[in-house]
Parts: sequence; C-alpha cells; structure tokens
Amino acid sequence: MTDPSNGYEGVAARFLAGRGRASSTAIGASAVRNWARTLPRGAAVIDLGCGSGLPITNVLVSEGLNVYGIDASPSFVEAFQRNLPGVPVACESVDTSLFFNRMFDGVVAWGLIFLLRPKAQRRLIQRIADILVPGGRLLFTSCANPLVWNDAMTGLESRSLGEAEYRRLLSAVGLCVATEYEDEGQNHYFDAAKVSA
Repeated sequence: MTDPSNGYEGVAARFLAGRGRASSTAIGASAVRNWARTLPRGAAVIDLGCGSGLPITNVLVSEGLNVYGIDASPSFVEAFQRNLPGVPVACESVDTSLFFNRMFDGVVAWGLIFLLRPKAQRRLIQRIADILVPGGRLLFTSCANPLVWNDAMTGLESRSLGEAEYRRLLSAVGLCVATEYEDEGQNHYFDAAKVSA
C-alpha cells in the first residue's frame, strides 16, 4: 500500500523538530501573508498538506481568514491540533479528501504538489478547481522548470511538471495564472484564479 503522506509520517519527528516549529518569519511566510492580504477578511481557505500548521496555516489564520487544514500524516495533524486548536483539520490524503464537503475562496498547497506523481498532480489540480468558488484563488509552489529530484526529508522522488505544463493544466480546468514569483528561499509560486462563470 502506498503511504498517503508521501514518506512524511516516517520522518515526522525530524520534520516537527525543524520546519514544523517554524515561526511566522520563516521562509514562505511573507509570500503567503502577502497573498492572504489580497483575500477578503473571513474568506474560507484550505491549506493542503498543512503539516503542523506552522508557519503557513498560522499566517493565514493571523490574517483573519477562515482556515481549514488537510494532511495525510497523523503526527502532523496531532501537532496541528496543538498549535492551532479550534482550526478544523482532517487527516486525509489530498487524493481522497472530501475537503470538508464545501467550497473555498482560496486554496494553498505549499510544498505539496511536486511530492505527487504526475497523474496525481493533474487530478489534484482538477479537484482544486472543483472546490474553488468563481474568482477563487490557488497558490502553490513548484519549480518553474520541469525537474525530477529526491526530496531532502524523505529521499523519495519529487517532480515538477514545469511552468508550461502547469499553466496548461490550470487553463484546462478554468484557472488562469495571474502571477509567478519566488521567495527568499527560492520557492517558486504559482498564483492562479478561477475564471468567473
């Protein structure tokens, strides 16, 4: 059976001792904060692959958003519940999650997409489009160039489909990339919006 956490449950203690305790000034936090500020206060946002909730989910909450989290690692979900009590979180794989049976104004997938096999990435992009309201926003990270590498934490294969393919996939499901940028850690962001009907 495939590990739904893509190897992260097996390295949970090491992850939680590092990135899993990151502050609101850690790599990625500023970029996500700037994105969050473009959404109306109270907007419903789901953080896919939320980990311990630090720093990304915490930034979303601190910006006044109505946040939900999904992570397939039981250890991460337990840490999330300690760090952000009262914020809804589900221990589910993004492949099979019901996403709280609701629609969202925003979806964040920081450090997640490239952990998935190409077919699963394509399917997830479609699933994200299905839960975004018209005008809703998706923010995710992946390399701008097509690239295959081994994840630093798990040693498992990671794969970026590259900018051209991500743009094609997003367009096919009614999402348009508004902008791309990099943060201080050289993480590449795709900021896309669902075209209003």
